[in-house]
Amino acid sequence: MHQTFDAVLEINLLHANQTGADHNREHFDEWGITCLNLMSSPGAGKTVLLEKTLAALKNHLKMAVIEGDMTTELDADRLRQYGVPVIAINTGRSCHLDSKMVAGGIHRLKEDYNPKEFDLLFVENVGNLVCPAEFEVGEHAKVALLSITEGEDKPLKYPIMFQEADCLIITKLDLAPYLEIDLKRLEANVRSMNPDVTIIALSAQTGEGLEEWLNWLKSQVNIPRFLNC
Repeated sequence: MHQTFDAVLEINLLHANQTGADHNREHFDEWGITCLNLMSSPGAGKTVLLEKTLAALKNHLKMAVIEGDMTTELDADRLRQYGVPVIAINTGRSCHLDSKMVAGGIHRLKEDYNPKEFDLLFVENVGNLVCPAEFEVGEHAKVALLSITEGEDKPLKYPIMFQEADCLIITKLDLAPYLEIDLKRLEANVRSMNPDVTIIALSAQTGEGLEEWLNWLKSQVNIPRFLNC
């Protein structure tokens, strides 16, 4: 009985969240904003990747960030240094952002800015390898990050994140010489459950692979002035 009740409750929660996500995406489409949902375990490198991305593109694109953390605005403050609007959302006990939280973030953004001025909205989700993948927020694409320090078995142990991802960023590539990591096996594990995912290996510290990431972003944001930058 309890299992049946829990299953029904989960279905209802996901359905309500999806309705909200669809509503958010309608707004994004109306405003001409591309929304990307960045997901990973804690410490995989979402914030530093955003730092490098904002620094590279701030003169070419109008960007904003919705930054999700259980507590504090530490990551949000790091990103604000790049001169882009950053809306911090503290989720408290919740291990992920949901569409209602992101809708609240959008409302706060609209208080100070015209949303039609923005080209790209990054949603940095709470660090967690499970829940963020199940709760859409209205994004046009999901970007999962996996640090090579986490091992090549993580896609097999936490499949939903990697099944749902449109792009997988393998981070901290500069540490590869010091680890027993088989990158080919890691990629094979991912493609065994998601053959079409784009996989990009990079190091935010050395810059290796960053250009490939920026090129992937160009493919998501169909703006002539960006494509020519």
